Amino acid sequence: TNLVKKQDDHVKRIANFSKDAIDAASTTLIDEENSELGNVRIRVGFHSGPVVSNVVGSRNPKFTIIGDTVNTAARMESNSVPLQIQCSEQSALILKENHPDI
Repeated sequence: TNLVKKQDDHVKRIANFSKDAIDAASTTLIDEENSELGNVRIRVGFHSGPVVSNVVGSRNPKFTIIGDTVNTAARMESNSVPLQIQCSEQSALILKENHPDI
C-alpha cells in the first residue's frame, strides 16, 4: 500500500481492497451485449513482506516491484478460486492479530 513509509494497517487495506475488487468484478458483465456470458470472475491473492521497487527502462520507463513477496502473492492468486481471496499465512496472522474484524 505504501513503499516509502511503514503502515501498520497495510494488510487491512489490502484485504478491504481485495473484497472491493471482487465485489466490483462480480457485478461487471463480461460482455454488455451478451449478458448470458455472465460476470467477471477474478481470483485474488496477497502476501506481506519486503519488496524492491524501481523504474526500469529508458525509452519506455515502467515502475516495477520485485522480490519473493511479489512471487508469493502471485502464487496465492494463481492457486485461488474465482471470487475468493487467498492470502499467505503471514498475512493471515497479521490480520488475525491486528484486525480480527475482517
